[in-house]
Amino acid sequence: MTVESTAARKPRRSSTKRVSAKKPQRSEPELVQLLTPEGERIEHPDYSIDLTPDELLGLYRDMVLTRRFDAEATALQRQGELGLWASLLGQEAAQIGSGRALRDDDYVFPTYREHGVAWCRGVDPTNLLGMFRGVNHGGWDPNTNNFHLYTIVIGSQTLHATGYAMGVAKDGADSAVVAYFGDGASSQGDVAESFTFSAVYNAPVVFFCQNNQWAISEPTERQTRVPLYQRAQGFGFPGVRVDGNDVLACLAVTRDALERARRGEGPTLVEAFTYRMGAHTTSDDPTKYRADEEREAWEAKDPILRLRTYLEKQGLADAAFFEELEAESESLGKRVREAVRAMPDPDQMAIFENVYADGHALVDEERAQFAAYQASFAEEGK
Repeated sequence: MTVESTAARKPRRSSTKRVSAKKPQRSEPELVQLLTPEGERIEHPDYSIDLTPDELLGLYRDMVLTRRFDAEATALQRQGELGLWASLLGQEAAQIGSGRALRDDDYVFPTYREHGVAWCRGVDPTNLLGMFRGVNHGGWDPNTNNFHLYTIVIGSQTLHATGYAMGVAKDGADSAVVAYFGDGASSQGDVAESFTFSAVYNAPVVFFCQNNQWAISEPTERQTRVPLYQRAQGFGFPGVRVDGNDVLACLAVTRDALERARRGEGPTLVEAFTYRMGAHTTSDDPTKYRADEEREAWEAKDPILRLRTYLEKQGLADAAFFEELEAESESLGKRVREAVRAMPDPDQMAIFENVYADGHALVDEERAQFAAYQASFAEEGK
């Protein structure tokens, strides 16, 4: 075989170099902020808020008690009293600020982490724990507080909220709907479908995304190449990014979005730029995927500390206020502990009820098998 023929059989290299896809330059937008991390009050050209001293103290109390309840639930899970817990640590301002913007006739569709919003809607904190203890499927009537049951399936509640909001519009009511979800859920198809339907039908719904920077172990930059709030533009409605650790800004922005919905101007996407200080859930270990320096940087932006600093600088709260709140916090923690441990175990056979309206032979067989299995433990104990 000649040299020429051998060379002819070799694959030719393309003269075109392979160019790797470059990430577009991201210019981080300014946050809507009314209270700096240092506790300084500032003005914003598009959003303003005027609160009484009592209202400011109320917001601080809400955040402190919500954090205490959350810490107690985490401790109970570590002690084996709960099967799982999703902490809101660090996200108190986003939840309390948006929750206090709601009217009584507004309706909320939460994920599984909106403990602060539940507090604002008057849901007893102990009711939130029944599901995580495995003794009920929620523990509260959604229509009593206009606060839907927690949704575990990621993103599906945005569709529920959109459909409900479309119904509100058809009924001619002037109430609004809020759908809560996280930055990870923003990649779900359900959320995109919700954006489409809400825009086309001009539904009175506010999509409140708590961007806590991490979808379990995946950072936001692996979820999107543009700031999340800008996604709304592609669906034809406005989006805004707010400092999620600023309770005043969250209140002002959410209130504005709700009023826009009530006026018949359609949906708004609010991106609350915040941080999950703890684990995604108690089954997660965030030290495996994020640096301590990142958490420390966000600790300086703590939502509770900045409002306390402001209250003290303005002379709106004294030592007696904080002492009384600490005592109330301790009382809440004790009540939660006692309530969880007193929850009765569910009927083990109830799982087979209401599966079919008229019963089913297979379910009857499974019920009998399970009953025999449970009886075997009693026999072993004799």
